[in-house]
Amino acid sequence: MDTMENDAASADLELIVHGPAGAAKPETRLWLRMLSTTKLITTEIRRRLRTEFGATLPQFDLMAQLYREKNGLRLGELSRRTMVTNGNVTGLVERLESDGLVKRVTPDRDRRVTVAQLTPAGAKLFAAMAVAHEAWLRDLMADVDRAMVAELWSDIGKVKTSVRNHLSGSEFE
Repeated sequence: MDTMENDAASADLELIVHGPAGAAKPETRLWLRMLSTTKLITTEIRRRLRTEFGATLPQFDLMAQLYREKNGLRLGELSRRTMVTNGNVTGLVERLESDGLVKRVTPDRDRRVTVAQLTPAGAKLFAAMAVAHEAWLRDLMADVDRAMVAELWSDIGKVKTSVRNHLSGSEFE
């Protein structure tokens, strides 16, 4: 079995954790199906980003946030939005800066504040990556009709709302 097949097989948590369908409670089965589907998609998106753009998924995510904010974002806000630690955000920004894709600025010459912004080269690269990313998702979901995609989006939104309503902590509230 090649690496890609191995990754796909290991991502099918439904079978690994609880065996064939019906062996677990419906809520557990749904959670595992969502988790395994996310893992399959994420593994493939990571592979395609690496192969076609020499980029990582965290780099893509960070650039996506900066692309939406033309004036840039403070590193702490980038950390919050990407759910990556401050130290890892700093490392990602440094790497992208060394590649000429991101620049750090200090607004109003306040050295206590560092804002990251995409460079024109970074914005151009991210625009190409975003188009490819959208096409990859369309490709991966090509066997699911558009009406079902919309229905699933709505239905999973209801699951998300229920989960938010029953969280014990305030991290995501």
